[in-house]
Amino acid sequence: MDLPSKYLNEAVEQLASLPSIGKRSALRLAMDLLKRSPEDIGRFSKAFTQMKQNIKFCKKCGNISDIELCSICANPSREKELVCIVEDIRDILAIESTGSYKGVYHVLGGVISPMDGLGPEDLNISSLIERAQNDDINEVIFALSSTMEGDTTNFYLYKKLKAFNINVTTLSRGVAVGTELHYADELTLGRSILQRLPFDSTFHK
Repeated sequence: MDLPSKYLNEAVEQLASLPSIGKRSALRLAMDLLKRSPEDIGRFSKAFTQMKQNIKFCKKCGNISDIELCSICANPSREKELVCIVEDIRDILAIESTGSYKGVYHVLGGVISPMDGLGPEDLNISSLIERAQNDDINEVIFALSSTMEGDTTNFYLYKKLKAFNINVTTLSRGVAVGTELHYADELTLGRSILQRLPFDSTFHK
């Protein structure tokens, strides 16, 4: 795409580096921004700069937060003995939207995927094992996407958690195989949480 300005071209290149944004969509967004006032652009850029500079990750679960402990971990009414393992914050938002879950979370930050160069050492697993050792956890729910990478990660974690007296469950298969968790509808996801199954029996079927 031959653009008449190097500045516009750079803006398009940066926008196109975002997931699911092609060059044409990036050009449309850049042209929209070009029409805005300097004050609007200042607020726009400031929002992203502040996000990058100020967002923290919860020291307990890895969730995104503005302070050291996220609002879910800090909430005394949450069931701290029930921990739901998710891939990222989008899955927390999806589960919270169902209103069906009252426990806490543990964010892995991804799944084991050799094709993408991600191994267990690249994920937030060591802190999960530390929580299993030191916290009073009764149940861990695997809520990773029903993909080959998600299932591989589940089984790896299951083997790691077998050493502890913790009940390990997984979502019922109301969430379709191959579907990323945060794309599931609220009703299906809520039912899958409430009707969760023991992990060891589901894996070996």
